[in-house]
Amino acid sequence: MPDYLKFIEQINRKTGINLSLYKEAQMRRRLTSLYDKKGFANFEEFFFALDQDRDLLNEFLDRMTINVSEFYRNAKRWEVLQNKIFPKLLQSKKTLKIWSAACSTGEEPYTIAMVLGNHIPLSQISILATDLDENAIQRAKAAIYPERSLAEVPDDSKNKYFDKQGTFYEVKKEIKNTVTFKKHNLLNDTYEQNFDLIVCRNVMIYFTEEAKDQIYTNFGNSLKKDGILFVGSTEQIFNPQRYGLETEDTFFYRKI
Repeated sequence: MPDYLKFIEQINRKTGINLSLYKEAQMRRRLTSLYDKKGFANFEEFFFALDQDRDLLNEFLDRMTINVSEFYRNAKRWEVLQNKIFPKLLQSKKTLKIWSAACSTGEEPYTIAMVLGNHIPLSQISILATDLDENAIQRAKAAIYPERSLAEVPDDSKNKYFDKQGTFYEVKKEIKNTVTFKKHNLLNDTYEQNFDLIVCRNVMIYFTEEAKDQIYTNFGNSLKKDGILFVGSTEQIFNPQRYGLETEDTFFYRKI
């Protein structure tokens, strides 16, 4: 059996993560770079070390997942969420059930809270935020970010929702309190139901078509009728009906 395929099987048994559902060329390149850096000659040696060393395993999991994020990423889409999507969702209810899936280091769910805070009190906002990477979740809970992560944050929101600490910014407690972080594997774990809004952006591009199909099917099943799925700006769904969805706006899909 080729070196990488055996590695995939071993990792799946050890962690429950199926690397075959990620695009092979990208994942293989990322992991080869890591084992080269650590001084291993091949995937067999690398797995043996991962099996013995918890810190190395955590570093591997961190490298495997994609932690590139910022607040208000692709700001025009967040304006659509604020000015069109949220007003529609709030027509018939005062609170919304929201999931930020593959939330990375927390910029996305905190942005959701800031945008929704323009419509309802922060005390009424509750957002589930999940990611596969425990290190990313810990950084999200700390909620301290470099200035570059805030490049697209409107000045009024920056002043209202962040405390400046030297060259870093900390999200204020009233925004932190709106988000609950949990570990979740989009490819293996069960999905909660009856969401009004699911936000999952800029992660699907790393998955195979088979994995994307599985995840979009699960998202469609997890939304309430008229609930919204908000995806990234490179992740347009060309056959939303397949998942019980229809286009609401560019990169927004409504549960039929």
